[in-house]
Amino acid sequence: GAIVNLLFEARILKKLPRSGFHFLGSGRESVAEHAFLTTFIGYVLAQIAPDLDQLKLLQMCLLHDLTEARTGDLNYVQKKYVAADEAKAVADLTQNIPFGRDMEGILEEFNAGETLEAQVARDADHLSLILELKALSDLGHHGPEAWLPHVVGRLRTEAAQTLAEEVLKTASDAWWFE
Repeated sequence: GAIVNLLFEARILKKLPRSGFHFLGSGRESVAEHAFLTTFIGYVLAQIAPDLDQLKLLQMCLLHDLTEARTGDLNYVQKKYVAADEAKAVADLTQNIPFGRDMEGILEEFNAGETLEAQVARDADHLSLILELKALSDLGHHGPEAWLPHVVGRLRTEAAQTLAEEVLKTASDAWWFE
């Protein structure tokens, strides 16, 4: 019942587009694609800065946008005018799940952004967008160049800032030619 419904709910994120790309005018990504890359970046950051709870970090990265299955993906402009009731979405999403309290706690900690794990997870979230923007820029799109400094400016941890500097200096297809 409830667990299977949770799996179907998570699955819908594969079909839900990230809305910021509409404003950018190029690129596209589903919320699930974004969550995968964010989680992978979280794994990498945990290797670079290992003094944290890696499991909690990866759980935050994986779950951070799960409520968007209910609220939709509101980008930075839309959030100026529309407020998603994320607390209600979390409560409804987790109410019949045996490990729902755990999920709630992970999402609350991520949203509060106070622990090291939450800060690194948020940085992984931003680095995911930085990678997408850099790849689009490398393909000749001009919008990402204006967006990149704003997203880079949101990074809080030294490991993420260092990684972002390297991302910006590296061609997105360099790995292919090695």
